Amino acid sequence: MTTQDSLATQRAVSATLLRICQRSPFFATLALHAKIKITAELPTAATDGRDVFVNPEFFNGLTPAAQEGLLLHEVLHAALLHVPRRSTRDPKLWNIAADIVINGMLIRDGYTLPEGGVRDAAREHLATEEVYEALLKDAKQPPELAMADLMEGDGPPGASAGNDKDAPAANAASNKAELEGRWKKALQEARMVAQSSLAGDVPAHLQREIGQLLRSQIDWRSYLWRYLVQTPTDFGAFDRRFVGNGMYLETIAGETVHVHVCVDTSGSIAGGEINIFMAEVQSILLAYPHLRCELYYADAGLHGPFTLTAGSALPKPIGGGGTDFRPFFKYLEQHADRHATAVAVYLTDGYGDFPALTPAVPTLWVVTPGGKAMDDFPFGETIRLLPSD
Repeated sequence: MTTQDSLATQRAVSATLLRICQRSPFFATLALHAKIKITAELPTAATDGRDVFVNPEFFNGLTPAAQEGLLLHEVLHAALLHVPRRSTRDPKLWNIAADIVINGMLIRDGYTLPEGGVRDAAREHLATEEVYEALLKDAKQPPELAMADLMEGDGPPGASAGNDKDAPAANAASNKAELEGRWKKALQEARMVAQSSLAGDVPAHLQREIGQLLRSQIDWRSYLWRYLVQTPTDFGAFDRRFVGNGMYLETIAGETVHVHVCVDTSGSIAGGEINIFMAEVQSILLAYPHLRCELYYADAGLHGPFTLTAGSALPKPIGGGGTDFRPFFKYLEQHADRHATAVAVYLTDGYGDFPALTPAVPTLWVVTPGGKAMDDFPFGETIRLLPSD
């Protein structure tokens, strides 16, 4: 591979990334977190979970649309942690399962893939682990894999990423925990960029796979359980750790609880804390199928409510001013259905003006690390989030 070939491919890669940026804020943010390296040591393209490697002759021979699909295919492998998630599974079968999921995502989102990509329309909506197990139990031969593109180690020799002088040191110092932390942050950032953009939200078919990675810190199924039965004290003797396994769900099939979630968007809340808050909101939405959730943003004023379901895109956060908890509780007092079972969840650092009287609705304060002391909240329950990596 000549220097001229490498430079030409780098220009083609840059042009491809620019087209992706214009098309999808979510995919663009993820792609910009990956280093694209040019190498003749691979026949097509691959990723080691950190970087993306492309063969210049193969890449330059693709149409612009297929170049977009190829880069995003490898970026999604890395972002969705398909290399470390494999664990002890069969490498080839895991690669096939991951390809099925990613190719399905991209095709459904209107992207074009190079010829020979693996497809399984009946399974591509599942999580990668589910596809793998289905392939493992299937008596039929799995789809043919043209080339394994999930690599172990630091990638092929001779890979070039322009002036990336620190790449060898970065690769040598990498480990599984650091890699997972890096891509989880990238996914959170991409989701927030997409949700705050006029161009749209995270593709709906990506939500399930992302959900395997971005876990909330709070077991919302267990917490909300007490509000999903008419006489929760009847179940006081049961260990709530087993609620998530489906225990007694038939008892509450006809019940609905109204969850009023307020996110503190005042100037004291950093962008990273907003991301953590939104992960908790997503988890609340997925806790039970019969929740009715209304989301509010609050600084000195109240913004909302936004009625949400499990498949809803989260509205762009509004705020940036001072902190006043009173407008939220005043709104609930005036507008909430007094005959409905309800709970208020307030995600905040705790520094603001509280109502003089304890509200009628049960309240859970979800407090940032370093936020107000939990004993200083005048009413409700409190739980503190763990520091983020």
